[in-house]
Amino acid sequence: MALILCHSLHCSLTAPAASLPSIKSSRPKISAISSMEQHNDGSRKFIEFPFVSAPHKDLMVGLVSTVENRLGSQLHTCTLPLDVQHYQNPSGSAQASLYIRSGIEPSLVDFILGSWIHCDLPTGGALNITSLSAYLSASTDAPNFLFELIRSSPTSVVLIVDLPPRKDLVLYPDYLQTFYENTQLESRRQSLAKLPEVQPYFSSSLYIRCLSSPTAIMVRIETKAGQPERMEEIIKDHVDPIAKEVLGIWLDQCACGKREVGETEKACLEKRDKLIKSQTVEIDIGSSFPRLFGPEVAERVVGVIREFYGV
Repeated sequence: MALILCHSLHCSLTAPAASLPSIKSSRPKISAISSMEQHNDGSRKFIEFPFVSAPHKDLMVGLVSTVENRLGSQLHTCTLPLDVQHYQNPSGSAQASLYIRSGIEPSLVDFILGSWIHCDLPTGGALNITSLSAYLSASTDAPNFLFELIRSSPTSVVLIVDLPPRKDLVLYPDYLQTFYENTQLESRRQSLAKLPEVQPYFSSSLYIRCLSSPTAIMVRIETKAGQPERMEEIIKDHVDPIAKEVLGIWLDQCACGKREVGETEKACLEKRDKLIKSQTVEIDIGSSFPRLFGPEVAERVVGVIREFYGV
């Protein structure tokens, strides 16, 4: 799960609230038949997005379907245990779904990760977070993909869409030009920023900010009280097409692009990627999940995420 999502979750838990998942590495091996059954059951549960509005669900289903249609032959099926694919706290006030598919060599994709979290807030209402992220292997230095939609009320949303860089943009200006200037990602951010309901969103974590690209879409969308239909209109007519355009750029230029990476650079990429994933697990997920789902569920889910992150 993405670092920004986890930090948003942590902040919500200290005021209103929400979070995510682990299991022991000693779990029994899964047979081919049960693996396929798990894949089908988990996929159906994940793709339901049961707690969000129709435009929000359509957006998420569209993004996930696009990735799977384009990269499906390069990905293993999802073999997560069923109690990690969908889990909840003892009271049922918090539920979540996790979906991970790892890449099949020689695919450039390390793994894709999708999730949704629903949490009843103590102040009334609910927090709903949906996300889709994709991590590339060290065989390429191309950016990863990140999409998150964090909804704390019918009229308030935080949106994050980005291709997080995996190289220093100051040291490698050609990288900046290839992935951020030539692709005109900035025009998508500017298009959304023109809406009167859209304001910049700044994470309180400086660490998270330094991981973002200069063209990252990080905004808060606020519509007038009593006008949730306007939010649905914005998601359908503005967020949906922009998110799909950015995903299309990532698929064409990053996941399916051709870039030469030497052994020394590959080692640097592996180290950098591992540091970022480690921060995600140890600082964000590890601290917020137990408070939301309880220690037993949190241990089970975080363990699985740690496995895929390789930390």
